[in-house]
Amino acid sequence: MTQDDLFSDGEITVHGARQNNLKDVDIRIPKKRTTVFVGLSGAGKSSLVFDTIAAQSRRELNETFPSFTQQYLPKYGQPKVKAIEHLPVAIVIEQKKIGQNPRSTVATYTGVYSLLRLLFSRIGKPFIGYSDTFSFNMPQGMCPACQGLGYIETLDESALVDKNKSLNQGAITFVSFGINTWRWKRYTNSGLFDNDKPLKNYTDKEWELLMHAPRQPLHNAPAKWHPTALYEGIVPRIYRSILHKAEAKHHKEEIEKVATHAVCPACHGTRVNDLVRSNHINGKNIADVCAMPLSDAAAFLNHIKLPLASSIIRELTTMLNSLIDIGLGYLSLDRGTNSLSGGESQRIKIAKYLNSSLSDLVYILDEPSVGLHPHDIRLVKQALLKLQHQGNTILIVEHNPAMMTGADYAVEIGPVAGNEGGQVTFAGTFDALVKSDTLTGQYLRRPYAFKIPRKPSLDWLKRDHLRAHNLRDVNVQIPLGMMTVLTGVAGSGKSSLAQSLMNSIKTPVINLKQRAANVNLRSTPLTYLGIFDKIRQRFAKANKVSSSLFSYNGQGACPVCKGKGVTITNMAFMDPVVQTCEACHGRRYSPEALRYRYHSHTIADILEMSVATASKSFAHDLVIGPRILDLQRVGLGYLKLNQSLTTLSGGELQRLSLATQLNGQGNMIFLDEPTAGLHMQDIDKLLNLFNELLAQGNTLILIEHNLTVMTQADWLIDIGPDAGSFGGRILYEGAPQGILNQSNSYTAVALKQALNS
Repeated sequence: MTQDDLFSDGEITVHGARQNNLKDVDIRIPKKRTTVFVGLSGAGKSSLVFDTIAAQSRRELNETFPSFTQQYLPKYGQPKVKAIEHLPVAIVIEQKKIGQNPRSTVATYTGVYSLLRLLFSRIGKPFIGYSDTFSFNMPQGMCPACQGLGYIETLDESALVDKNKSLNQGAITFVSFGINTWRWKRYTNSGLFDNDKPLKNYTDKEWELLMHAPRQPLHNAPAKWHPTALYEGIVPRIYRSILHKAEAKHHKEEIEKVATHAVCPACHGTRVNDLVRSNHINGKNIADVCAMPLSDAAAFLNHIKLPLASSIIRELTTMLNSLIDIGLGYLSLDRGTNSLSGGESQRIKIAKYLNSSLSDLVYILDEPSVGLHPHDIRLVKQALLKLQHQGNTILIVEHNPAMMTGADYAVEIGPVAGNEGGQVTFAGTFDALVKSDTLTGQYLRRPYAFKIPRKPSLDWLKRDHLRAHNLRDVNVQIPLGMMTVLTGVAGSGKSSLAQSLMNSIKTPVINLKQRAANVNLRSTPLTYLGIFDKIRQRFAKANKVSSSLFSYNGQGACPVCKGKGVTITNMAFMDPVVQTCEACHGRRYSPEALRYRYHSHTIADILEMSVATASKSFAHDLVIGPRILDLQRVGLGYLKLNQSLTTLSGGELQRLSLATQLNGQGNMIFLDEPTAGLHMQDIDKLLNLFNELLAQGNTLILIEHNLTVMTQADWLIDIGPDAGSFGGRILYEGAPQGILNQSNSYTAVALKQALNS
């Protein structure tokens, strides 16, 4: 296809994009084609695609609504760009998980459950009621024992309190009930107890009042009691305000110590009550259908021939087939959305739009290959091609060559990451990119080849009869001191195998999951590594002042913006106006704090440095320098030291966690797709780092889909052949090259294609 053909259906034209590190970028993007954006992590791809194009489209769409409506819509800041012409409405499909609500399932999120409820209410026998009767989120349909959750949680009350102590001594030991906290005061200020009396001396009535009393107003309460507060026992308070709220994820480890999670014995995990389960179609109730893999549920619907149900069956079949065609046929409809991976969530979102009759939209995807085997990537590409053929434009930010192949157009942003990037280094057809001298072009031409694996030692990790989740009584052996890669399609059982291995090892293991880092708005690479305090101490010592002067959350904060770096003006129904603070110019610090320097830099200068720059600046410091260098070694040299961890991807967070483990010896380290979000050049650097870890005597076990990593492994374990109930078997175990002889392995097929390309 020629350049003129590519732009025959029009173009999106960006003029003067300066968002983040973009260098006044001008770019033409063909409409109704698929364009892939490539380049190093941190080079500026997301700044152009998400922070400029998508943000402008969403912002302008929001402005078409009345002011009253706009206050309830998401807010998108004004991107730094001169103009964008011919911009369609943007649909952004990110890697973010769908939701953590325990009541949300694949069926409820996709809308399938609403239609299933309607189907069973119409033709299910015996008739028990209308659609709402079949909902596990409605009182008339939910199991009364578990309230429609499918599981029950039991608290170990002895672990919540120390009976030998009084309330004033901290008898309530559960997190967030400590002495002088507001929850602690709900008991000490109630006037119901002798706060100096050990709990072991409580009467039965006092014990019940402390532990189990339902929410109730206090009559004749002491003056210290908040006038609108309700009293509630410790156990019901934890159930209501912690276990089933967002706070639970912040106290996950503490909750696991005191709570047991078990399938509801009344409904056996089906969420619905006996009445709902008594209603059947062809011998199956609604819970039976929801427990089926999607492919089996579609087959069940095909056997229903009643005319009354034909329109519902047609709609349900269309919805299920969209999910099956994109490789999710192994999921069950009752699968909780809080257990889905980012890749599964993203595919569900894609499938949701496949049935849309809207056209001339721009679909923007953030690395849709993450979490996907090459076989699954093929299915996603087919789905995106269908969206394109419906008259839409597809923009993909991507690192995986398997996802790039077949794109109509390619844009590379570079030449490097961070402040020196942000330039368009290539724009043209994908075939021309492969032939170009750009960084990505050079790597795309590089052939795949197996390395000579290390020879296994005499020490092995051997486990037999593993049956977790979909594993089918498998036996596995892993050589110690080597790099083992677990492969197979998404949902085949790789994570289940890795978790089973970790659970069976008595010695400590290092589990670096993609969300291993504890993130919040104030956490940065410096705070995560625990070196921000040390940098502040260096400033304090050099200038003979207090270290608190160099905290923008404390004494050193700019007096105007209070250390935020911006001022926010509320404009009622309109978007709030966010402006860079005129006093500190976004640097967060007071003029006094910025007077002081350390090695010619202010504290704000240090925080604005990239990891790569800071590594050079602190090379002389034997405490701080090595820690920052570790960030560079794991491929995070482009991050700024003050970058919020909430802006990092799962792969970046995992590598941040890895940076804290680089100097250990004899450890067993599990990693879940460590190449996620990495350019091919960065994957080479990561493999070199893995070799260093192996040389130190560590054992690495990786879950990976990247073909380069597979070829560089010492040991390969392939699980499949398919996903869900169709997987869970060990197809191959041995040196990587040997898998090429495995006839029923999708991994073998993908490797053969890569080696022969």
